[in-house]
Amino acid sequence: LCFDILRHEEFEEGCKATCNGPYDGKWSKTMVGFGPEDDHFAAELTYNYGVGEYRLGNDFLGLTLQSSQAVSNAKRLGWPLTEVGKALYLAEAPGGYRFYLVDKEQPPNDPVQKVCLAVSDLQKSTHYWSSLLGMKVIERHEEKTVLMGFADTQCKLELHNIGGTVDHGTAFGRIAFSCPREQLADLEALMTKENQKILTPLISLDTPGKATVEVVILADPDAHEICFVGDEAFRQLSQMDPSGNALLDKAMAEDKSDDWFAKHNKQKASA
Repeated sequence: LCFDILRHEEFEEGCKATCNGPYDGKWSKTMVGFGPEDDHFAAELTYNYGVGEYRLGNDFLGLTLQSSQAVSNAKRLGWPLTEVGKALYLAEAPGGYRFYLVDKEQPPNDPVQKVCLAVSDLQKSTHYWSSLLGMKVIERHEEKTVLMGFADTQCKLELHNIGGTVDHGTAFGRIAFSCPREQLADLEALMTKENQKILTPLISLDTPGKATVEVVILADPDAHEICFVGDEAFRQLSQMDPSGNALLDKAMAEDKSDDWFAKHNKQKASA
């Protein structure tokens, strides 16, 4: 897909804001993207050392990016592609997550166009994301989808009405945004006033050797997790790490968890 490794971090115990899902124990996160997190979309790949597989739900419907290079890479490597539209291909990651590849030259800005989430009530979800969280509605397609964003230059969020219950499975992904730190308490107060769900009230999170950030984590009407992080400290935490690739390679080489479970005649847990 041509993503760059932006940074890699290892943690000895579960995150107190469930950044790695509701799982205790050793875990890591690897941030990938097409440029600095300050002005590009980044995906956080979370690895729990003791979990062997996750059950996917129907909550995350895919990520769309524009890259003819990604399409040609997939064809060259024999990676399965399904043509689902004009110059549009569907590819699935090893865990089953969907990526929609627009077969056009990668733009000079961020090629990640949108993230699509399933919703059960499009009107209610649109109200939540626009009226409460401040996203701008860009496009509507009858009662099926709404495309939204905080800025025209950023990756967009698409809400897709599935007309039924949203199932989050056991992988526990979340959407994250940075905002000025001073807005976090106001955001929490607004959600309290509106009787909306707050999963994690304002809390500080440490990353070994890096900046401590403050976050508030919310849930929308379909229980999609939404993390707002104080921008000032996040800018320090999210600096591209030139050693990110090497740290990831080292962690993968040193990961003996599969060997340990095999030696003890056990299997990693299915989440």
